[in-house]
Order: sequence, then structure tokens, then C-alpha cells
Amino acid sequence: MPEGPELHLASLYVNRMCEGVLFSGPVIKSEVSKNPDVPFTSEAYGITAASRGKEVKLTLTPIKTDEPKQRVKAGQVEHPMDIVFRFGMSGYFRFTSEDELPKHAHLRFYSKEKPCRVLSFVDPRRFGSWEPNGTWQPGRGPCVMFEYKKFRENVVTHVSDRAFDRPICEVLLNQKYFNGIGNYLRAEILFRSNIPPFVAAKTVLEGLGPDDSCQNENPVKNESDTKKTSVRTKKKLMKHQTDDLLSLCHTVPLEVVNLGGGKGYDPASGDFSDFEAWLQCYYVDGMKTLRDHNGRTIWFRGDPGPMAPKDSKSPKAKKWAKKDDDHDYTNKKKGARERKTRIKQEGGMKTPKQEKDAGLEEAESKRRKPGETHEVNTPQRETRSNARRRKTSSVGVTAGSQRRTMRTTR
Repeated sequence: MPEGPELHLASLYVNRMCEGVLFSGPVIKSEVSKNPDVPFTSEAYGITAASRGKEVKLTLTPIKTDEPKQRVKAGQVEHPMDIVFRFGMSGYFRFTSEDELPKHAHLRFYSKEKPCRVLSFVDPRRFGSWEPNGTWQPGRGPCVMFEYKKFRENVVTHVSDRAFDRPICEVLLNQKYFNGIGNYLRAEILFRSNIPPFVAAKTVLEGLGPDDSCQNENPVKNESDTKKTSVRTKKKLMKHQTDDLLSLCHTVPLEVVNLGGGKGYDPASGDFSDFEAWLQCYYVDGMKTLRDHNGRTIWFRGDPGPMAPKDSKSPKAKKWAKKDDDHDYTNKKKGARERKTRIKQEGGMKTPKQEKDAGLEEAESKRRKPGETHEVNTPQRETRSNARRRKTSSVGVTAGSQRRTMRTTR
């Protein structure tokens, strides 16, 4: 699932690709999507993006012109509209030509130029969502990356709540307090802080104050400065030490942003090499895994902690194999198909008893010596009429013999 750094990189991608581009017409939704329609259409408008935790907001801004033909028409929107996106499991943005439109493009913004280009929200698994005229979700806390002071105050002032009685690895996924942290980030944060994942969050966070030295730092570079980060700089980022868990929740996601591509964003490139080299715990060989109380897998090293689930087992790593098609061509089904084909060629289906008798006869013929004959007596089943006639005849014979015995006696 995309986390805070990926959504921030998505917003930078939209701003970079859509800078200076005019869009026109309505916003088109795919027929299969169950998300709401976007009631926006304009003769000319621009698109900008911003992120906050695990949300991205697109702002559609109509551009006024003095030309009579391009004045506002009936049904067109004169005011900006905000669309808030939540990426779900597989959402991302793509900016392509109209001919190269992605297969799972569920919301599309068309440019005014010719040939036309399209900004698409792509979501193969369709778990993502958007909200026209939306705002940041009120149940989410401040962003761990760009609202660090508010984020820290929000956690410190609520650390006595019951939510913090749970293990720290589960509390780190609570977006009410840790907006932007996901599965791989919590593993990296706990690993670097040497905190067992199944220790009570209240035990870890009690005693931390609302102030920290990280709030005066700004480790995020401008996008123009993140073309290529040197290997030495990346090593410094990985060795960067912080004072407590909350400051790690701020600096570790920023390290991913400063990699310049995160988990392969630009999404078209699919290059994960820098991100994989940055990981120290998540999906790294030699690390232990357990499922938490919510069924999510946590990677860690050493003792899991006193609150580890008793019946939890280490999940097996899934091995994905490329398949030629979606059909199950196991040997069992293949044998069944061949048997059916052979029966059809022999002249029709046979009953199980007939198949058994045929198999016995075939086995007997294999054991028989050359030139030896074998007779198979197959008893004929009597019909009811034959049995009735035989019974009647036997009764008649018995009655006749009795009459002859009586005449002899007289």
C-alpha cells in the first residue's frame, strides 16, 4: 500500500507533469468504478497537487480568458474544485498520450492540446477512492513529514488514551496519530530505534515532550535538487540518528522522499533498486516476521516483546510465478480430460461397473499365456416375467404329481 512518502512523490509528479498544461472539458470516470462522478467541466483549467499523510488533493482551477469564444458556457464551473484521493492498495497517477491510456485508468483529465494528453488516476485493484469538493479527512492526524510540530503535540497530549495500551507496532498504523506511517515504515522505524514491536506504546512514548530538535530541520530538498543523490549522501541519511521514536517517524519517511524516486515513482519506470538498497529491515533476509492482532505482518529483529500474539505464526513468503493463463492444468484434471476423450472415441460413456469389468478383463488378458482361451460367464439377470412363468410351471408339476399319487392309492 502506498504510504506517506509515495503520496508526496505522487503530488510532486502531478505538479511536474502538469506545469503549464491546459486541460479542457469534463472529467471522465470509467464505467466500472463505483466512486462518484466529478461534476466539473471547463473550457480551460489547470491542475495542481498537494499531499498530507496518506491523502493527495488535486485542485482544478478554471482559467479566465478575454476571448468571446472561450467565455464561461452553461454548465461549466467558474470556481476551483478540490478532489481528495486515497490510494488504497495500488493507486497512482500517470500522464500519457491518449493512445497510451493505461488499462485501469478510472478517472481521467484531458488536456486541451492536440494530440491530446491525459492525466489518469490508475488503480488496478480498485481499492482507492476520490471525493469531489473534498477536504482532508477529519479523523486523520497531522502529517508526520510536513506538520511535525502538530504531529508530535497530538501524540504527546493523547498518550494516556486507551489506544496507546496496544503494542507499539499496531499503534504506529493508527492514522489518527501517525498519519502517513504504513507497514514498511513502522518496521524500519522500530528497527532503527531498537524497540521490540510488541511493547505497549504507552511505555515507549511516556515521558516524551512536545518539543524536539527535528522541528527546526528541513531535510526535504526541492524537487529540482533531487535529480540524483550521491551514494555518500544516501549513506549519511541511513546512518542519521535521532533522539526518540517520534522524531524517527518524521525523519525516516523524509529519507524515502530524498531518495528522489521512492518506490519507483515515476510509476512508469518501475525502478526499485534505490529503495531496496535503503531498506534495513522490511523484507530483508534474516529478519523475523509475525502477524499482529490485526493480521498485518511485522518485520523485526530479536525478541518480539511481551504483547506478541500467543498463537501467531511466522507467515510464509509468497512466491509469485508467471502463468500463461488463469486455468488450472493440474495432472489430475489433465488425466480426467484424457479419460473422457478416450471414452468418447470408444463409443460412449460407461457405468462404473462396466469400467471395472473392462479393467479386470484387460488385466486377465495380460496374464493369459499365448494361445490360451478364456471364457467369461456373465450370468443373465432374470426378469420378473421369466421368474413368474417358472414359478407357475413348478406349481403345476407339483399339483399333477399329487393327483397321480391319489389315483394310485384308490
